[in-house]
Amino acid sequence: MPAVTVENPLTLPRVTAPADAVARPVLAVTTAPSGYEGEGFPVRRAFAGINYRHLDPFIMMDQMGEVEYAPGEPKGTPWHPHRGFETVTYIIDGTFDHQDSHGGGGTITNGDTQWMTAGSGLLHIEAPPESLVMSGGLFHGLQLWVNLPARDKMMAPRYQDIRGGNVQLLTSPDGGALLRVIAGELDGHEGPGATHTPITMIHATLAPGAEITLPWREDFNGLAYVMAGRGSVGAERRPIHLGQTAVFGTGSSLTVRADESQDSHTPDLDIVLLGGRPIREPMAHYGPFVMNTKAELQQAFEDFQKGRLGSVPAVHGMKANGI
Repeated sequence: MPAVTVENPLTLPRVTAPADAVARPVLAVTTAPSGYEGEGFPVRRAFAGINYRHLDPFIMMDQMGEVEYAPGEPKGTPWHPHRGFETVTYIIDGTFDHQDSHGGGGTITNGDTQWMTAGSGLLHIEAPPESLVMSGGLFHGLQLWVNLPARDKMMAPRYQDIRGGNVQLLTSPDGGALLRVIAGELDGHEGPGATHTPITMIHATLAPGAEITLPWREDFNGLAYVMAGRGSVGAERRPIHLGQTAVFGTGSSLTVRADESQDSHTPDLDIVLLGGRPIREPMAHYGPFVMNTKAELQQAFEDFQKGRLGSVPAVHGMKANGI
């Protein structure tokens, strides 16, 4: 799991929660069910079974892979629409191409993030490049959906290309953890992602036995999803492993610890830490659209069917394929 690494984390700024921080308790640990997305790539549904009041402003998150493709096997998603939220695609291993009907797009690879604000609506496609399809290889990533408040749901679409080399790198006081701040801020250190809904997104790698206690905004919720390895969460050291999500309660700090012993193929604990300011608005979600009312959902489907969300660029020579 390369993403972005450094040889000596002790050269990085160090963060820890203040001594008087209030530890966030762990409310629940859930296990993600497995399924398939798009043209058939495997995913884990990280937030399945979690009440939305604990997720707000996040809607869903899929762990894509980790999978080793044989030549000819890599798969993506066909052209499809979105409206009313932002998609965040973080590639840890492998390569993905993205293009949308609003002119955004590009190629992301190890440690890169593409941040697409669908806003009023567009069509987009995500797929491995032809070279990866031919050669096969490792593919691993995340896709997170972040809600937009009602006032921003019909804003103009926007695309951010966040290169892995631009993320804010931090460490724990003993250097046992590498923290990659993709969006938001941690202890005054800002990540490169610009968000409409205030959030923090961190990919943390903890060496065996390492522990981090991080300051966490009290007006944010707190979630932790394990991409690889085993460890524990909270001051109570509740066990957690690959494919599980921890939901934290209120407080001003959260704690994650890696087990002393890890699997040989996943030597560290890799975990995504998420926090955001809840929007606390009604949400109507169906398929690729996230709005506030059923009437707005119906309007989104009608606009898509009538071609108002854009058209597939002629160079692709195909029509938008399903929802």
